[in-house]
Amino acid sequence: MISLVVPVYRSAAGIPDLLEAVNGLASSIEEPFEAVFVVDGSPDDSLLLLGRDLPKAGFDSQLLSLSRNFGAFSAIRSGLEAARGDVVVVMSADLQEPPGLVLELASKLRSGECDVAVGQRVGRADSSVFSNLFWWMYRRFVIPEIPRGGADVFGCTRAVRDQVLRLKERNSSLIGLLFWVGFRRCLVPYERQRRPKGKSAWTLGKKLTYLNDSVFSFSDLPIRLLTRAGLLGLAVSVVFSVAVLIWRLTGTTPVPGYAATVLVVTFFGALNLFGLGVIGSYVWRSFENTKGRPEYIVQAWQEFHPGTGSGDSGSGDSGRGDNAGGADE
Repeated sequence: MISLVVPVYRSAAGIPDLLEAVNGLASSIEEPFEAVFVVDGSPDDSLLLLGRDLPKAGFDSQLLSLSRNFGAFSAIRSGLEAARGDVVVVMSADLQEPPGLVLELASKLRSGECDVAVGQRVGRADSSVFSNLFWWMYRRFVIPEIPRGGADVFGCTRAVRDQVLRLKERNSSLIGLLFWVGFRRCLVPYERQRRPKGKSAWTLGKKLTYLNDSVFSFSDLPIRLLTRAGLLGLAVSVVFSVAVLIWRLTGTTPVPGYAATVLVVTFFGALNLFGLGVIGSYVWRSFENTKGRPEYIVQAWQEFHPGTGSGDSGSGDSGRGDNAGGADE
């Protein structure tokens, strides 16, 4: 069975096109197929439209509604946990990735060629300096194995999915965890298209938060940079101390300068504050992971089957292992 997971947020304008694309995928796949739509606390009518149109769709589906906006990765995790397929593929609701990419990813996984199939952007119609800089920094400082241009769409086997869901980390990167668990990976190249309708919710602020979470969860780079800055400051202070001592012994000590004093105090004061911020970020993430709060809360769940016009439903499920269709652990 093949499961397609689609996180949905502010996508009401594109719901008809999305369902049409998924219906086309379902008709192209010979194996049993299901689509898992996860509405991540979207403030528009995405949930209403999906609940209205899925009973009339030509494929089996699940519809999960989270109690609030928990973020794209939490929505995807909830979809992965609910998915029942032997192969699971994640697809964006904005259709910027060609739907045919889902078929290619699923084909790679079904053939046994790899355990994780990742879409590799070889070009994009909406390219920007900030996006290119973001992914360059991600590859340079976090995970060098990430494809050039980033990774948004992926598929994996049930075994990989179960291992990823076992990692109970908050404020982390799902893509980073997917690469961390290892297994055999393969890349599927594609051209990213312009968003046909609506406006992207993936803002610069969210990208920076994503980068911070990735850095602090998968790298000790900030600590190493802080250590090097401290060593550099120590070396500079030793040089200044030797110079001052020589001036004192030779009687050529210059008149102390106010500007120099202020600059030195400001520099090391800022360095101390930066160091506290870095250490605080690691401590805060450790504290968040000790609370034991669920990463997401499913407030409603529905299941639809083609031709029935209705389906099963439920509500009040918390994330992390107690959802319907949860991972085998």
